[in-house]
Amino acid sequence: MSRLFTTRPGDDGLPGPERRQAVLALILGTTMAVVDTTMVNLALPSIAADLGVAPARAVWVTNLFQVVCAAFLLVFAALSELVSRRRLYVAGLALFVVAALGSALSREFETLLAFRALQGMAAAATLSIGPSLYRAIFPSRLLGSALGLSALVVAAGYAAGPAIGGLVLSVADWPWLFALPVPLGLGALLLAWRALPREAGRPGGFDIGGALLSMAMLGSVFVAMDRAGHQAPLGQTLAWLTAGLVAGALFVGRQRRAPHPLLPLSLFVERRFSLAVSASGLAFVGQGLAFVALSFLYQQEMGFSPLETAWLFTPWPLTIMVVGPLAGRLADRVNPSLLSSLGLGLLLAGLATLAGLDPDAGVADCLWRTALCGLGFGLFQPPNNRELMASVPAERSASASGVMSTTRTMGQSLGVALVGAGLAAGAPVQVTLWGGVAAVALALLASLGRVSLAGEALRARRRAAAERVQ
Repeated sequence: MSRLFTTRPGDDGLPGPERRQAVLALILGTTMAVVDTTMVNLALPSIAADLGVAPARAVWVTNLFQVVCAAFLLVFAALSELVSRRRLYVAGLALFVVAALGSALSREFETLLAFRALQGMAAAATLSIGPSLYRAIFPSRLLGSALGLSALVVAAGYAAGPAIGGLVLSVADWPWLFALPVPLGLGALLLAWRALPREAGRPGGFDIGGALLSMAMLGSVFVAMDRAGHQAPLGQTLAWLTAGLVAGALFVGRQRRAPHPLLPLSLFVERRFSLAVSASGLAFVGQGLAFVALSFLYQQEMGFSPLETAWLFTPWPLTIMVVGPLAGRLADRVNPSLLSSLGLGLLLAGLATLAGLDPDAGVADCLWRTALCGLGFGLFQPPNNRELMASVPAERSASASGVMSTTRTMGQSLGVALVGAGLAAGAPVQVTLWGGVAAVALALLASLGRVSLAGEALRARRRAAAERVQ
């Protein structure tokens, strides 16, 4: 870990000693957003009973947060170029703290939803530019290691969220879940204001029309996938999906002619970037699908309790916590696409063994298969993120970061929707797991397609490093 804070001649990014507080601000901000997302789900039955609403309505405490977050990811990534990433990140943290406190104090369901929407917006502001801030803080030679640290933080948040939520609810009422991030957010806010790199915003205007179309596109598609995941009427799902596709077509047309496009389409001309985005989205489809499908498999087919099911999931994030930082460090030294492809191969094998799991299998059979999935995903994600971020010019880092976050969110949501659609059609839950296997197989093909390009980039990076030393 100490090597992340050493300085060598010719390093870009912040000087070594200044990186500690800056990365701590990112760790606290990410932890706050991820833990909030995972622990609130446990409180939905209590919220429904306390505020006198049906459980189906209470689900919108989580859904609205996710819809708003997804809709604003690209918008805030573009806005950060105009106002600077530091200012946007600080503003996002401040809004998250205020909205969390408002959620904790809410005694009406509609008020709670309003504050949850603000929290989703705030989370989008921080999550959309987090990876690009890692690139601004750390030198290029350590980018993989830095993104491996980011993977560890996210995995730890997902692993700890349900446990923290269960612990809090065992001794206090649900409002304390929303109050919990407030002190953490205040600490992150102070550190971010003081330590994040200062930069000037770019001159020029902001693509307001593109922003509105982006929100309509992502919001509509997210709602369509959510409706499919909850087995809503087909007409309702298709209406939302159609609205999203129309907004998407208008969005692409506007990006081609806007003087300051919200999302520069030239990013996707770079094959390393577009293939990394494709691999990431498909891998997250597999992950999102597996998490929901396994919940049904473990409880309905294998007879495990909800608490036992939660424990059966833990090898996945715990393995990522161990493997992610190591994979990121390796990605700074060897071809990151080879590492990503190896990780996807292991994830593919893990999901295939889960899809073929016998209903009478024991705990050990479930645990090693889930751990294999975590091993594969941990080996895939940091190298792939390094390739995605490093394949574009530094001035496009915020846009690339926004695409990365959006791809992750939409991929997971599509995976959930596929499970819902499969169950609605009467397919056995293990059949839906084979859909995840297919998605990861496609991700592997995309990853293998950029191995030679990544190898050329690695050799060029080594030559440049040698020239700087000379």
